[in-house]
Amino acid sequence: MPHTYTNLLYHIVFSTKDRKPFIRNKTKSRLYDYIGGTIRGIGGICLEIGGIEDYIHLLLKLKPTMDVAKFLQDLKPNVTNWARREILPIFEWQNGYGAFTVGESQIESVRRYIQNQEAHHKEIDFETEFKSLLRKAGIEFDEKYLWK
Repeated sequence: MPHTYTNLLYHIVFSTKDRKPFIRNKTKSRLYDYIGGTIRGIGGICLEIGGIEDYIHLLLKLKPTMDVAKFLQDLKPNVTNWARREILPIFEWQNGYGAFTVGESQIESVRRYIQNQEAHHKEIDFETEFKSLLRKAGIEFDEKYLWK
């Protein structure tokens, strides 16, 4: 086969440092716009962004030459630097993240899930949600290291 064809879709979740409420409603759209532009600049395609004051979910496509760890090493510091200048001088992301592959047939359900984060978190807290995502993906974890 002379050409390469990929459709690498990811659902990525990460929070602010120490789960501080840095993502405020009045600046959220500017932050999300900047994140979307940065994702494009890195070579990805942002399909959805959502979350609440202390974490975000991303649904995106990456090129096969860009691995998730490298992508986040580029994205998070770039967004942090911008947010410190434009939104809040102490803005910072946590070090870790969750990254889950998504099939083409799951795009709309993951998109709706991300869009409904505010309503969703009236029912369930972030820690419970994140552990559920890990379990559904078959990712083993030791809870004593999960939040450190």
